[in-house]
Amino acid sequence: MFLGEHYRTIDNKGRIFIPAKFREDLIKGIVISKGFDEKCLFLFSMEGWKRLEEKMMANKIAERNTQRFSRWFFSSASEESMDQQGRIRIPQSLIEHAELKKDVVLVGVLDRAEIWAKENWNEYYKKADSQFMGDKDSFEQLRF
Repeated sequence: MFLGEHYRTIDNKGRIFIPAKFREDLIKGIVISKGFDEKCLFLFSMEGWKRLEEKMMANKIAERNTQRFSRWFFSSASEESMDQQGRIRIPQSLIEHAELKKDVVLVGVLDRAEIWAKENWNEYYKKADSQFMGDKDSFEQLRF
């Protein structure tokens, strides 16, 4: 399980240190892809990626939207591994997609982590905080 905010820097080779709390889940492999709805990246364990693949394969392949989404999303994915220091390399195309610069934030989102440019994360979080803080209807919709 991936939880919390972890502030890191990306080096000139496109590498970041993975938080120690995340490493055990990522030992068997990592897949990095574009995020769905924001300028961020998704970071999946190999097990999490396989679960996502299974969900996608359960969709009807002939549906146009399934095809379009699959092409867009899976073509961005990159299988990576951690080095001995606990770093991963992020492909340049994904760095550009997420507008990553020097300062990044790894955000735990239960079954995946997300990688954000620090400025983008701060902006997103501020909006989300004002939207959800004290909004009991949102929590009730999630069956809390």
